[in-house]
Amino acid sequence: MAGNRVVAHHRDGRLVKGSTTDFLPTRDTLHIHTEESVETVRLAELKALFFVRDLIGDPARQHSNEFDVNRSLHGRRIRVEFTDGEVLVGTTQGYQSERAGFFVAPADHEANHERVFVLQAATRKVTLF
Repeated sequence: MAGNRVVAHHRDGRLVKGSTTDFLPTRDTLHIHTEESVETVRLAELKALFFVRDLIGDPARQHSNEFDVNRSLHGRRIRVEFTDGEVLVGTTQGYQSERAGFFVAPADHEANHERVFVLQAATRKVTLF
């Protein structure tokens, strides 16, 4: 699969795993090439779009929301609480509350997801610190 490996987390809990070459934060849709087909995904239906190292991941791994004190940070620290209760901590370089979405680089540098595009409508609370 060419393009960015992604996992689309829908607000209703569905996941779509594959790759995309046409994601833009300003567009309403993107196409995810799965093993079986090409799915059109509407950003308005997503909680977040995870850009991942691989599509399998490690389900047994416990993710950390702690920053590694030995690594330099790029951007501002952010804590995102989603409407489903999940919490994501990381850094952002472009958070603006009036935008539909924003990118977060996870605090856990060993996580499978390298960056996450968070949909503002799927958040309960966003804290910059």
